[in-house]
Amino acid sequence: MSWAYFLNFISRWVLFGVAAYKTRREESRGWMLIMFAFLLAALDPERLLLEPLGLSLVSSVSFVLDMINTAFQGVLLILAADYLAPSNPSLKNSLLSLGVGVLAYLWIVITNVSTVEVSFFLKSFGPMMGYAAGYIYMGLLLYRYVITRRPGQILFPAGMILLGFLNATYPVTATWQWFIPYGFWLGTIFRIMMAIGALSFVLWPFVSPDSDDGHEVPGGAFMYPSRSAAMRALGDFEKIPSMVLITRRDVNSLEDGLHPNAIVFWMTRVAEGELSDSPRVYAISPTKIDILTDFIAGALDRGYAVVVVEAVEYLIVENGFESAFKFLLNIKDRVLLRGGTMALIVDPASLEKQQLKTLEREFKME
Repeated sequence: MSWAYFLNFISRWVLFGVAAYKTRREESRGWMLIMFAFLLAALDPERLLLEPLGLSLVSSVSFVLDMINTAFQGVLLILAADYLAPSNPSLKNSLLSLGVGVLAYLWIVITNVSTVEVSFFLKSFGPMMGYAAGYIYMGLLLYRYVITRRPGQILFPAGMILLGFLNATYPVTATWQWFIPYGFWLGTIFRIMMAIGALSFVLWPFVSPDSDDGHEVPGGAFMYPSRSAAMRALGDFEKIPSMVLITRRDVNSLEDGLHPNAIVFWMTRVAEGELSDSPRVYAISPTKIDILTDFIAGALDRGYAVVVVEAVEYLIVENGFESAFKFLLNIKDRVLLRGGTMALIVDPASLEKQQLKTLEREFKME
């Protein structure tokens, strides 16, 4: 059991570290809530603080605190899922999540009144159902909107869903003495799955593209007044598997026109996370250009060689010309360092004369 406890302990802190990293990188409320949920899962003050001092909590107090911790994790994950979903967080869903928390708290209070004899099943049922709902719901949302379909990354939501179902059985199986060590090992395995999947999600967010099937694109940094002009100069670049596209186009129109291995960053304020798997379409705020830079750098590291920016005007409106220009130069340097191609598609009439001249110094107008 000591090895199981060690692996369980490490996997919990790995999950907290991944969530903390995503919170810092993306400044996301959703990942911040996940971080706090995983922190609650990782903390074990009785074992880490009291046992070394030869102290322990009264069993009834320990149980109540454990149930509060459990219920709170579920509530945090349900709230986090609302922020990570493509739609904006709604007041209705937030109130529903908080309602689950209040209900779980009242359940704990009522079932632990000293003058009432209540079975272990009833005492643990409410908090554990909240916990299970949070993990299962978050796992389903991660699979649907956030991660890619790579085998490594799928372990993250799969482990969450399995852990949720396992803990849903806790009010019954915790009374089976023969099952307790097996249940602990199963929980450890599911947490290890989550940890491996989470690390894969952070370290390898994109798959490597297929070969370009002989499609040759001239290297360099260019600017075109329209998509048709870019097509004439670069060929049918939308069919290139190693293309990264930054766009404001209707996402529903992208699936048929682009190569399935292309990566699309859709600039929007109304959604967040993965919207499509083939091609891979990710919704991201236009103001998160630092995060977008990291995503594009990761794609370039994995073999993507063509970066097309169609949303230049939108980036300028949202960030100001100076910040948007610095972002474009940063991406340009990364692309050219790898011998790739970067193309801006921007209507000259939408820019001020000085802005156009500044872009033309860095990107050859075709």
